[in-house]
Amino acid sequence: MPGKTPRVVLLDDYQGVALKMADWSGLGDRVQIEQVRVPLGRPEEVVERLAGVEIVIAMRERTSFDAKVMDLLPDLKLLVTTGMVNASIDMEAARERGVVVCGTPGSRGAAAEHAWALLMAVARCIPEEVDGLRSGDPAWQRTVGIELRGRTLGIAGFGNLGQRMARFGKAFDMDVAAWSRSLTETVAQEHGVRCMGSLDELLSVSDVLSLHLPLNSHTRGMIGAAELSRMKQGRILINTARGPIVDETALISALENGHLGGAGLDVFEIEPLPADHSFRSLRNVVATPHVGYVTQETYEIYFHGAVEAVGAYLDGAPIRVLND
Repeated sequence: MPGKTPRVVLLDDYQGVALKMADWSGLGDRVQIEQVRVPLGRPEEVVERLAGVEIVIAMRERTSFDAKVMDLLPDLKLLVTTGMVNASIDMEAARERGVVVCGTPGSRGAAAEHAWALLMAVARCIPEEVDGLRSGDPAWQRTVGIELRGRTLGIAGFGNLGQRMARFGKAFDMDVAAWSRSLTETVAQEHGVRCMGSLDELLSVSDVLSLHLPLNSHTRGMIGAAELSRMKQGRILINTARGPIVDETALISALENGHLGGAGLDVFEIEPLPADHSFRSLRNVVATPHVGYVTQETYEIYFHGAVEAVGAYLDGAPIRVLND
């Protein structure tokens, strides 16, 4: 906006670390930077907070920008998303309204590490044992865990994260099976895993099912009551991909009736997770607040890329444009 220093708003900086993760000094006094440390849930909250703002930096898909929201933000000119994919931004609507959407580089493996951490926590009942130790439970030990060695790790989705998960499984002497619509026998053999011909086949052999799929029209609701019933009694589900891939009602039922032995979850249908949600209280669930990608290394990559994107925009030559 002529005559005004552009305002840059860093959304969803829950930990208040964005300004420490990159060198913002290169932008000098060309911008006025503001941080938002709490979720902006309703569209009205987003519009109210971003009124008059020219540049917004969005952390992954935590805040939605659809056509209606952008219609009420006429001053918005640049929207930077961390990462190169963001299903919460209507790219076409942004293009039609003259809003440039730019991405940043991203982590290659943080989410897979978190998926493995959730699996270990579920298998060895770590949260419950930690709770007992801290509370001074005189029983001293509460649970009996399971070993992963010799069990079958089923991986749905075999891109970078699925392949990384496979390497973890093999390091723990697990049998690894994988399925995706594009997985071929040749690729599976290259990674030393068994190629399953269908999702049903993968479900039937998995002692642990780990999801590493994108959310789209094919995968939304892919794991429902029928699919969960095909897993053997007492098995484990890990989801660090996207919440809506799994039917939450069906998953809660399978956990409550004991058909599933446990679940490690980092993603949910609604985020932040409602205070009264079953996933907060089920003892066979280890749930984390979508922190699979929340690491110092990933944040440094994200925010360095964000600084680059803002600087390039101010110079009149936007980079990594996603909606051109």
